[in-house]
Amino acid sequence: MAELVFFSGTMDCGKSTLALQMDYNHSARGRGGILFSRNDRAGESMISSRLGLQTPAVEVRDDTDFWAEVRTCRESGHNVDYVICDEAQFYSAEQVEQLASIVDEMDIDVFAFGITSDFRTRLFPGSQRLVELADRMEVLQVRALCWCGRRATHNARTVDGVMVTEGDQVVVGDVESRTPSAAAETGHPPVEHEPLFEDRPLFDDQPLFDAGDLMGAEGTGSPAGTEAAGPVVGYETLCRRHYMRRVTAQQAAALEQAQGPVCSVESTAERFPL
Repeated sequence: MAELVFFSGTMDCGKSTLALQMDYNHSARGRGGILFSRNDRAGESMISSRLGLQTPAVEVRDDTDFWAEVRTCRESGHNVDYVICDEAQFYSAEQVEQLASIVDEMDIDVFAFGITSDFRTRLFPGSQRLVELADRMEVLQVRALCWCGRRATHNARTVDGVMVTEGDQVVVGDVESRTPSAAAETGHPPVEHEPLFEDRPLFDDQPLFDAGDLMGAEGTGSPAGTEAAGPVVGYETLCRRHYMRRVTAQQAAALEQAQGPVCSVESTAERFPL
């Protein structure tokens, strides 16, 4: 019996890797499938993994009709036994309902992969509908880690290393690969892939920590003799403790330089009071 299965987890926990592995396993057994994705880090019409794996996929847009896509594929003589849907959090609620209909009416397995909540800890519309309709949900067992070493449970958006909690829900970027020591070396968190920026400001909130105060008079930023570029927008996975306190790796690095290590629970609580 076909199922609608939602595989969820934070950013950087291997969802796209699992999607590619699942496609390989099914196709290796002679099953035919269609791969869908939206806003992948590698560009349009692609499912890519941070491990370097990638494969072509159908790009999902606002007007994509999954029912029509599958029917057209079948009418063209192709066998469709399963559907892989990556970045499913970006799908609309109506599109998720189409996926459920494909399972129920066409007896086709649908495997959806995506994060559940955004950088504000609010459910994405697509993820919410998947939670409501999925036959089964599976949380990925590969644990993304916070900079402190705890399990990361929240996706945070950062601007120049400072966590923000307001702005558009969808701004495509990637998880910043960084630790407090790495952030301290450059003053900026190294970003693996160039994020997508918007012309207008992305946020309008006041973080608990001022970036200028944390980094000191010697700068928050640009190397000497260079003109400051636009705000660097990225994403970081944090444990709940540091998400609630808005403590990113760059901010932790600044305080580690000024006050010593901040890795222990006791010292972190003292340095980042609620």
